[in-house]
Amino acid sequence: MIERIVLIDNADPLNFYGVNNCNMLLIRSLFPKLRIAARGSVIKVIGEESETAAFEAKIKELEDYAATHNTLTEDVILDIVKGDAPREIKKDSVIIYGINGKPIQGRTPNQQLLVECFSNNDLTFALGPAGTGKTYIAIALAVRALKNKEVRKIILSRPAVEAGEKLGFLPGDMKDKIDPYLQPLYDALEDMIPPIKLREYMESKVIQIAPLAFMRGRTLSDAVVVLDEAQNTTTHQIKMFLTRLGMNAKMIITGDVTQIDLPRSTASGLVRALKVLDGVPGIGRVDFGKKDIIRHALVQRIVEAYERAEAAEAQQQPPQE
Repeated sequence: MIERIVLIDNADPLNFYGVNNCNMLLIRSLFPKLRIAARGSVIKVIGEESETAAFEAKIKELEDYAATHNTLTEDVILDIVKGDAPREIKKDSVIIYGINGKPIQGRTPNQQLLVECFSNNDLTFALGPAGTGKTYIAIALAVRALKNKEVRKIILSRPAVEAGEKLGFLPGDMKDKIDPYLQPLYDALEDMIPPIKLREYMESKVIQIAPLAFMRGRTLSDAVVVLDEAQNTTTHQIKMFLTRLGMNAKMIITGDVTQIDLPRSTASGLVRALKVLDGVPGIGRVDFGKKDIIRHALVQRIVEAYERAEAAEAQQQPPQE
């Protein structure tokens, strides 16, 4: 008899062990000759050397599956332990699996084009109206690169332009003041990474979420960097951000040029950047449209209604001399 220790260090423990340890109870029943004790990320097993070695191999297969799919079901456990290939979702467009095993994938042609554009370019612009999934897909691509160890960190940023001078009147420290403007980025991450793992990434700064102003002076290497709501940057801000790009890094810039919240006297840096960088090698661009909107069906009708109203107002304005 020997004692073997198996570490679960990739998968989220809650996903791996299951609710009320139901997965671990099933695993124990499938290895009746072994004495198994699990606590936290450590599994101790006692038995014959050949049987404990086979147990460790199967546990690692289960851990890899749980880490990739963010879920582990009884059917998958039975398939892997019995030596059968678990039933996969046959979808080539899957980017990653979110929490509870939900596949996150390009659901429209332009979302799939963004996935391809990200692979082929170091800087990608994703432009379009609200609800087209451009930010969500961008963050999914960043999470996939991190999971595949293609980069060491993810950096997500937004301009906190909506706050303006009112930021100082909000309660709390600086983090408390700016977090409301970064909440959409947190929401996307919470869909893709289990809570315990996400907290670990945030505390160790593997995933960093910060307003655009905090990017000045940094060189962003070995990272996927996402700038959201870029239409609300000034020309100087977006130039500063773009020149932060370091070695082994990729950037995705998302924005909607029809929703600029800057003062009327301030030009959007995104609009300027698109003109200046047009045709530069290594830079990709994906333009999303109304057909890419995947929120509630009413969102598409709202976008169309505003477009009609703006077109009508433009026609009523007297021509400038």
